[in-house]
This record gives sequence, C-alpha cells and structure tokens, in this order.
Amino acid sequence: MFTGIITDIGTIAEAEQRGDLRLRILCGYDMTTVDLGASIACSGVCLTVVDKGEDWFAVDLSAETVSRTAQGQWNEGARLNLERSLKLGEEMGGHIVTGHVDGIGEIIAAEPVGDSLELTIRAPDELARLIAAKGSITLNGVSLTVNTVSDTDDGCRFTINLIPHTAEVTTFDKVGAGQPINIEIDILARYLARMTGS
Repeated sequence: MFTGIITDIGTIAEAEQRGDLRLRILCGYDMTTVDLGASIACSGVCLTVVDKGEDWFAVDLSAETVSRTAQGQWNEGARLNLERSLKLGEEMGGHIVTGHVDGIGEIIAAEPVGDSLELTIRAPDELARLIAAKGSITLNGVSLTVNTVSDTDDGCRFTINLIPHTAEVTTFDKVGAGQPINIEIDILARYLARMTGS
C-alpha cells in the first residue's frame, strides 16, 4: 500500500531480459533499511525487491506487467518515481494507492497555467466512468487531483495541475505531449463500480 507521495527518483542502470525482465535501479534510499522482499512502487507499479546493494535495488517484471504499463519506461537510463510502502502510523499525505495500474493514458497537452503546468490526458474508454472531477488519481505513481473530465469523440480526457514542487520532485519535470502514462484510478471508485455493477 502506498500514498502517491514520491520520496525518490530512481534511474534504471541495467535492464536484462531473462525469463522475466530484471531491472537494477539506482536510488538514494538507505538500502540497509530495505529488506529483500519489500515492495517499492516504481512509477506507479508495485514491485518486489529481489536483490540490493549500497545504492541500488533489483526487481523482476513479468511479461504481464510489462505489457500493462507505459511503453519505454523500463529501458536503461529511464527515470522512475519511487515510493516505499506505507508504514502504519505514518502521515497519509496523498491517497490510498495500491500500485496496480488500471490502464495506460497519453498526455495530449502540457500548458503553463500560472506557475503550474496543466496536463490534459486521454484515458482508456474503460476507465472513463471511474474518473471524477475533484477526485483522486495516480499518474506514474504520483497522487494528483482531477480538475475536469470530458468525453470526446476520441475518448475520455481529463486535466490535472502540477504545481512547481510536484514537478521538481518527480519525473514530471520533463513531460510533454505524446508521452504514455500509467493510470491507477481511486480505489473507492473501483469498488463502487464493482458493487453497483456499472
């Protein structure tokens, strides 16, 4: 379980295709406090630490995980938003995030609005009914608030604002149109949809 508050930015130092994809990720965490088997969210994907060193950890990604997440994010040199799993008693600064990607969206516009950056994102049709204005959403592991939602001829679009601080401490410091993005909808919306059968 996570909160969507990013605590480090990692860089993929090695990507090796074995039976699964093994990544070695450089990070700033004190790795003496990270156990093998611990969960770390990597750009919104909950992954298990299978090996570690002084300034890195390794994870394995199945073909299923790779196929259901944004293309290009698992390449050597790619930067990842990192968050260690939530501990009971810690401050809950974002919202409840599971690290399970619901779909892949696409950034179709990034426009300055005041000091912030407004992103317009096209979401998969199957997620449209689960995205609500002023609701929570997770994009590449970052807890954000939906500004507006609209249904268009080419699918659902929604907007979010990135304040300068969020852009500086995440991989959203480099963002632009055409970029694929991992989307996790709010867990409450997921369960409400199941209970109502919609």
